[in-house]
Amino acid sequence: MLLRRLTPADAPAYQSLRLAALRECPTAFSSSYEDECDTPLSTIEAHMAPDSARNRFGAFDGDALVGVVGVGREGAAKLRHKGFVGGMVVAPAWRNKGVGRQLLAHALAFADAMPGMRQVTLAITAGNGAALALYASMGFRVFGQEPRALCVDGVFYDTIHMRREVTTAAAGPRRATL
Repeated sequence: MLLRRLTPADAPAYQSLRLAALRECPTAFSSSYEDECDTPLSTIEAHMAPDSARNRFGAFDGDALVGVVGVGREGAAKLRHKGFVGGMVVAPAWRNKGVGRQLLAHALAFADAMPGMRQVTLAITAGNGAALALYASMGFRVFGQEPRALCVDGVFYDTIHMRREVTTAAAGPRRATL
């Protein structure tokens, strides 16, 4: 299994995997198939450019993209100490084989190395026990639940918010809070 940052050349494979996930698991994402199906490849390629602030990592079996995860940081100066993980997808044939864990570990290592990073957050749909267990095993802890955060086909779903402290040297010195 090869793990690496996605490049513009990966845009078609990424879009295919993403759209399949949006159709298969519409409650797992805040976006929908209808929101993304007409996104031009040029837009996705731009998001994967080396100078983009977006960081998407892929798991490859040979040339086949079998999983993806995104990681980034908040843009505003007062929020730049916070990172986030999102858009995790593992193709059905590759689930329960450790691909998600490997991808998440790779993304977290990237986030942990970002200068000044203090914490990483994510959100998952309540009821997604497998994702909750994976994230908890990787150091994330629940800090809140948003009722009725998603509405899919007229049904409401809660979102669970999780965070993980960054404890590496990249975080820099900590200041006492009053």
